[in-house]
Amino acid sequence: MDGSVTVVTNPTVSVRMTSTLSSFEVNRRFNRGITIADFKGKLEMVIGTPASCMDLQLFSTDDTFLQKLDDNNALLGSYAVDDDCRIHVIDRSGAQTGEFSDLSKVEKFELSDDAYEQRSESMRTFMKKKRVGQYNEEETAKKEADLAAREAEEETAAAAITLGNRCQVKVAGQPTKLGTVMYVGTTDFKPGYWVGLKYDEPLGKHNGTVGGRQYFKCENKYGAFARPTCVTVGDFQEEDYGLDEI
Repeated sequence: MDGSVTVVTNPTVSVRMTSTLSSFEVNRRFNRGITIADFKGKLEMVIGTPASCMDLQLFSTDDTFLQKLDDNNALLGSYAVDDDCRIHVIDRSGAQTGEFSDLSKVEKFELSDDAYEQRSESMRTFMKKKRVGQYNEEETAKKEADLAAREAEEETAAAAITLGNRCQVKVAGQPTKLGTVMYVGTTDFKPGYWVGLKYDEPLGKHNGTVGGRQYFKCENKYGAFARPTCVTVGDFQEEDYGLDEI
């Protein structure tokens, strides 16, 4: 062996890109063997600034300014560019900051409801022809009738439930629970009738307060709400888990 040392350098480098035109930061990988002129050409598609109007600044991984990349004939790899360094593009074209990211400045196409109604090939016209969704009067009427029937059923069930009743709660997909009725009526969090419950075990979701409104009081995780049709009142005794024997 001749004692020489060979330095192996990764032919590509991953850098963070920022610019005066945008507040966004992007990551891109580039070949160290390209010239700064070619590098600017590639950045034109990323940043939006013409290559001839770019000034480049190199920052370290901790965003400390290192130097300018101002020699168009030099190779990118000839500068101290390492993975996760930041290259900042200063735009000299006269474009305003945020011009390419501020959507509030983009002229929007607007169409009035009356004008849209007159279009013969719109989605609304298609739905009307096919009688889809709200334009299917029979389907809409059936949904409204089903909803009215469910609301009437819930109201009837709620009328048969009294505060303090012991109850059994069966909700689809959940285990059967025992508890005490603490609230019956409408709520702010969802329409319709609801029954507030204090479970015998910590199988609930709250302490009787939902959305900042207190409907009843109980220990946390013992409170829940269920639809009246899921609640059966009766002489359901609180189960004895034999805790006195422990």
